[in-house]
Amino acid sequence: MSSGVTVSSEAKTVYEEVKKDKKHRYIIYHIKDERVIDVESTGERDATYVDFLEKLQNFKNECRYCVFDFPANIPVDAGQEKSTMSVDRLVLMTWCPESSKIKQKMLYSSSYDALKKALVGVYKYVQACDFEEASQEAIEDAFRKGGK
Repeated sequence: MSSGVTVSSEAKTVYEEVKKDKKHRYIIYHIKDERVIDVESTGERDATYVDFLEKLQNFKNECRYCVFDFPANIPVDAGQEKSTMSVDRLVLMTWCPESSKIKQKMLYSSSYDALKKALVGVYKYVQACDFEEASQEAIEDAFRKGGK
């Protein structure tokens, strides 16, 4: 089901700034006036995942979409030697805490596909209803499990 919510051109531009230019570490999006997905805030490039989670604390009762350029260590098979390589992986998170209003949860849920289609190149999609599901360990675990 589609909500009719669209993705702003700024939302796409800032995403490209993260993906290609490495200008920001993360983006927090909100649905403005129940019509447009727009950028609410961005994190400096040197921001950590802990910094991002602290910012997310501001939305304990509100839904948001978040993109985080997550530094991940991936295994590299170099013949006999096993090693890892550090790469950044884009994660798109839907943040819908249990305490948010039902109407807002429904709007964010039904608008998610529009954002997914607009943000090409996301490595992993994550849904989080609490800080445990949004934790760094949960994201790293999602990487280990593979798939989208």
